[in-house]
Amino acid sequence: MKRIKILVMFSLLGMVCAFSRLAAAQGMGAGADTIVQLTDSVFRRGATSNIFIVTDEGIIVVDGTCDGGGQQWLKEELARRHDVPVRYVILSHDHEMHICGLQVFDDTAVTVAHRNALPHIVRESRNTSIPDITFEESMEIHLGGKKIVLYYFGPTHSDNLIQVHFPEEGILVATDMVRSGKAIGLPDYRDSNVNNLISALDQLARLDDVDIVVPGHAGLADQQGFVYFREWLVALKDRVLDEMIAGRSIEEIMENVKMEDFSDYGNYRNWLRPNVISMWDYLYRYREPSSGVSEYQERYPIGFPIGRPNMN
Repeated sequence: MKRIKILVMFSLLGMVCAFSRLAAAQGMGAGADTIVQLTDSVFRRGATSNIFIVTDEGIIVVDGTCDGGGQQWLKEELARRHDVPVRYVILSHDHEMHICGLQVFDDTAVTVAHRNALPHIVRESRNTSIPDITFEESMEIHLGGKKIVLYYFGPTHSDNLIQVHFPEEGILVATDMVRSGKAIGLPDYRDSNVNNLISALDQLARLDDVDIVVPGHAGLADQQGFVYFREWLVALKDRVLDEMIAGRSIEEIMENVKMEDFSDYGNYRNWLRPNVISMWDYLYRYREPSSGVSEYQERYPIGFPIGRPNMN
């Protein structure tokens, strides 16, 4: 009996250790000042998109956070662990929560971002490094025998979000474009060009040399996460558009579009109402009703010209 108890205890201990290793890799419960190794060369800070790759010639840092000890903590930690400086800092987009504090690396690093990010960063006085180099469609960075590829797929989550690919490491940093599976839920898309976002998600789902996808929040993901998000957007767009063509108001659309077949998506009920509103707003701005006057304009005419203007 005593032997059985000991075996059970060791079995439970093994399960706990296995879960702890999985949780560490996923970033579950990882604080802002925790560094998790993803591959031989690539590391992740906490459950963020703050990634860095270490080479013989220097370090490349992607994104940042001011949580915990901020980027000053990371700078000191990198100096303690490695004998090479940070050579490049890459900003995934201009939203401050993902790029906070990166100016601490300005003494040794060149900062890279999409061309559209620069005016946002300057105008909004973001707490980050001002980009030294910008690009339009794609860019490659080579350092210490490692290749990093930056992609811009057009307006998605903001007009300047880029994807950062470490092809030789099988890692893709897809800040705010994915979550770790259905259970975690859906990214926000209220500032997105929906049609282009759908196209970008399709391209990301089929990108070669991707084993691990790093989101901007929570645990690690894979390319199936892009498929989940795309399926949601396509279905939501079709259903909201059908309601609009039927002449229903936004209030009626919010009542009718339930998306219950997506109930296995984490937090979908919390996101449903704002997602429907965002989709209606996007389609309203780009769709012309057949009659020339939408049912919404007829119901709420203030501020809208009724009928087509007299061109004579």
